[in-house]
Amino acid sequence: MAYIQLEPLNKGFLSRISDVLLCRWTCHRCCQKCCESSCCQSSEDEVEILGPFPAQTPPWLMASRSSDKDGDSVHTASEVPLTPRTSSPDRRCSSSDTSKSTHSLTRRISSLESRRPSSPLIDIKPIEFGVLSAKKEPIQPSVLRRTYTPDDYFRKFEPRLYSLDSNSDDVDFLTDEEILSKYQLGMLHFSTQYDLLHNHLTVRVIEARDLPPPISHDGSRQDMAHSNPYVKICLLPDQKNSKQTGVKRKTQKPVFEERYTFEIPFLEAQRRTLLLTVVDFDKFSRHCVIGKVSVPLCEVDLVKGGHWWKALIPSSQNEVELGELLLSLNYLPSAGRLNVDVIRAKQLLQTDVSQGSDPFVKIQLVHGLKLVKTKKTSFLRGTIDPFYNESFSFKVPQEELENASLVFTVFGHNMKSSNDFIGRIVIGQYSSGPSESNHWRRMLNTHRTAVEQWHSLRSRAECDRVSPASLEVT
Repeated sequence: MAYIQLEPLNKGFLSRISDVLLCRWTCHRCCQKCCESSCCQSSEDEVEILGPFPAQTPPWLMASRSSDKDGDSVHTASEVPLTPRTSSPDRRCSSSDTSKSTHSLTRRISSLESRRPSSPLIDIKPIEFGVLSAKKEPIQPSVLRRTYTPDDYFRKFEPRLYSLDSNSDDVDFLTDEEILSKYQLGMLHFSTQYDLLHNHLTVRVIEARDLPPPISHDGSRQDMAHSNPYVKICLLPDQKNSKQTGVKRKTQKPVFEERYTFEIPFLEAQRRTLLLTVVDFDKFSRHCVIGKVSVPLCEVDLVKGGHWWKALIPSSQNEVELGELLLSLNYLPSAGRLNVDVIRAKQLLQTDVSQGSDPFVKIQLVHGLKLVKTKKTSFLRGTIDPFYNESFSFKVPQEELENASLVFTVFGHNMKSSNDFIGRIVIGQYSSGPSESNHWRRMLNTHRTAVEQWHSLRSRAECDRVSPASLEVT
């Protein structure tokens, strides 16, 4: 079989091939009919490009290819007659040139179709190049934010911060029966009455019932003996000017029937909260708080008055305060004398069930860590609010004043055994707290002037822990 040698491709032939290819991709006709159609006849100078090729092979082309496989794979010049394009007068093509071009065109179209890969359809948007005008806003990339589910939201809360313990329960929504069944601390009977003529509030503590049995100090077991209860009364937020009933011995149903008066204006009384605290007396250990009752006075009719039975709720204050002591300090530099006035004490811890307490104050001068002098007041029988008004003088040179400390200890006098410790404070170089340090500093800055101040008594262990001077005394 003789092969026809193809002549080198020129510019005219390349333009004809491009026309045929474009027409084959865009027309729904076979290659032979496309060559005869007039749409392929365009000037050599102007060639219209019809746009991007489709990403997938058209179905009409797949049908054409399948029909070609059934027949001859290679078309001859006689099977595919082509009409030559009308060219310019200067360019003339012979019949041999036309047959050669047709055969070469057919082979190239077949090779291009066989090489065409079958790729999936990919939607590629055109890229716009240009400058954004003033009306167009640049599109910012969206920030991916984490979406929280309800579980994630509530997981942020710390349950321990919102849990309610026995000391912080909101009992406003509970009845007295519910409180009594929940805590089982008993109930307290009391009344209030305001006297507009004399401008004072009277609080009457009547009785209590169903108090729990006392608990031993270590908390390991319950004692079988009865409680020794008493009640402390104060008007919050002032806890200093409090009152205290007598101790009722060995009973869970004490009857007090005691009245107490608070000198306070009517408008001020409506801003206060009445706090009643039931305490169990224990001579050989700390006094234990049984429970408390609080009543905002703005919620009651003070002028009309009234009686209430209220269930006791637990108190956050497990230990009873030891009392307060009023002292006056004065230093005379010329004489080198340190004058101390023990004026009074109030709400001291009761040490005797039947008679209250027989309190007295011991004053000890400590220089550095050495005990120098000891003095004491007289004891007053059967009271927890004693008035002393007694003065003491210690010789302290001015150069030794900075190293001096005064230890004040309140005892309950006991004829049969050793005295009962009530409370202690230390003022001076080794003060037991900020209040004591402030009092000592004020005295040093104001010589020859008496400086008075109330001090809250502390336990022996607390003073020994913070003040070395407390360890040097008994």
